[in-house]
Amino acid sequence: MKSQNKILSVLLVIITLLFIQCSQKSNSPKRFGSVIELKPNKVEYYKQLHAKAWPGVLKMIHECNIRNYSIYLKKVDSTHYYLFSYFEYIGNDFKADMEKNVKDPETQRWLKETGPCQLPILNHTEGKWWSNMEEIFHTD
Repeated sequence: MKSQNKILSVLLVIITLLFIQCSQKSNSPKRFGSVIELKPNKVEYYKQLHAKAWPGVLKMIHECNIRNYSIYLKKVDSTHYYLFSYFEYIGNDFKADMEKNVKDPETQRWLKETGPCQLPILNHTEGKWWSNMEEIFHTD
């Protein structure tokens, strides 16, 4: 009887630990990386826009469950610049949140400013502007 109780106790501890681990993973943000080309003649304008990002656009990004959002610039050669974007999504319905973001009038005005600065990369997905990247490594 004592050995059965020990086994049950050990199993209960294991199940509890697995439950905690699964709960933590489901609450973890989903990470996104994407890339797009930036027109050489638009580099300074693009930097200026983002140095003074519009408050309404920032508010909508937050409302759409996007956190830890960064954009990086890389000059590859004398005529090619690339933007790398990284953000974490903490919501439960990515598609609905992205639709909400795109439908926002202030965001639409922002995209009319930033869009002409960018060029989708050659192998981008049809209908997509920025190209999603595959995450191959992560550590906390």
